Amino acid sequence: MQIPYELALGWRYTRAGRATRRNGFISFISGVSMLGIALGVAALIIVLSVMNGFQKEVRDRMLSVVSHIEIFAPQGAALPDMARTLAEARANPNVVGAAPFVAAQALLARGEDMKGALVRGIDPSREGEVTDLAAANVEALKALVPGEFRVVLGSELARSLGVRVGDAVTLIAPGGQVTPAGVVPRLKQMTVAGTFNSGHYEYDSALVLLNHEDAERIFRLEGPTGVRLKLKDLHAAPEVAQQLAHSLSGDLLIRDWTQQNRTWFAAVQLEKRMMFIILTLIVAVAAFNLVSTLVMTVTDKRADIAILRTLGASPKSIMGVFVVQGAMVGVIGTLAGLLLGLGIAYNIDVIVPAIERALHANFLPKDIYLISKMPSEPQSSDIVPIGVISLILAFVATLYPSWRASRVNPAEALRYE
Repeated sequence: MQIPYELALGWRYTRAGRATRRNGFISFISGVSMLGIALGVAALIIVLSVMNGFQKEVRDRMLSVVSHIEIFAPQGAALPDMARTLAEARANPNVVGAAPFVAAQALLARGEDMKGALVRGIDPSREGEVTDLAAANVEALKALVPGEFRVVLGSELARSLGVRVGDAVTLIAPGGQVTPAGVVPRLKQMTVAGTFNSGHYEYDSALVLLNHEDAERIFRLEGPTGVRLKLKDLHAAPEVAQQLAHSLSGDLLIRDWTQQNRTWFAAVQLEKRMMFIILTLIVAVAAFNLVSTLVMTVTDKRADIAILRTLGASPKSIMGVFVVQGAMVGVIGTLAGLLLGLGIAYNIDVIVPAIERALHANFLPKDIYLISKMPSEPQSSDIVPIGVISLILAFVATLYPSWRASRVNPAEALRYE
């Protein structure tokens, strides 16, 4: 099959100056544009992959404590029929685990130290179905026997109160009890049965776990305030929550994990979007370097253009030659950037330690950051738009110089040849 001459000429001009020195500077500028596109694309892929990795690490740590979906009664009241709610929730094919819970806020005191706490009453035998935290702290949760009023504290909360396993703490419940002396707060002395470390400071510094039956007695509830669910696919939580809203009986509130941390996820998405825009400008600058490359090529090839026109080439064909030249640079630069970016993104766990050893530095100190290794998670939803945008920018940059080439007057171009 015969190759169109526009494609052959465009590819030949792309390689101009590699065999001879006549057009070496044009070839150098073309190579710089290609390298700029490749580095810009690679930088975009690497940065977004690392941001995805950090987001996944934080999300996984968060979901080790927070369930995928929570079903609870309004105003913190007890569920009217917990058994029916559990059965109806488990009937959804996307639900793989369900456990009752009691949620309340209280104060936790130790001597003169007092901290606000998020109290969660759990069923130790079922909690493993809905959170990874229970699976990682099986022995501590086994100590939460009904009637013994034991608690498991977040590691940061225990450190701030200065308590260890076996120490006593006082739980102060909101809403006092009426006595002849007036209203006094309800106090209950609890024994620390263990601590947990989820890797998420918000929960490690405030969460208190105890048996749900003990929580019901302390907060004067007739039963659990809600049910926590675990799903097959955590990303399907919003859709499953909508399904449960139509299938569950009674006046219940439903909240999925994306709603519980909406502000944090919105901030991460905004940061990722802005980083994408900023790094895309690098690709845009490199792509529009093609304009200078093609302008110089058109100036240098005026005689060739004129001869082609006299031989019958149409302005559209002349324009196609230079579009092909610019598109070749864009395609090669984009492909090289994709290979370089994906190569680094998938091997960043090897590359970063090697750089740290070479520079005798530690980018993520364990005593400061919860994550000691650089995470990376390349996603096709990021990579495909990067490649498409890079190719579009390169193509757009070729239009004006190519149009100028098609407007060359053969008589003027050949007058002094």
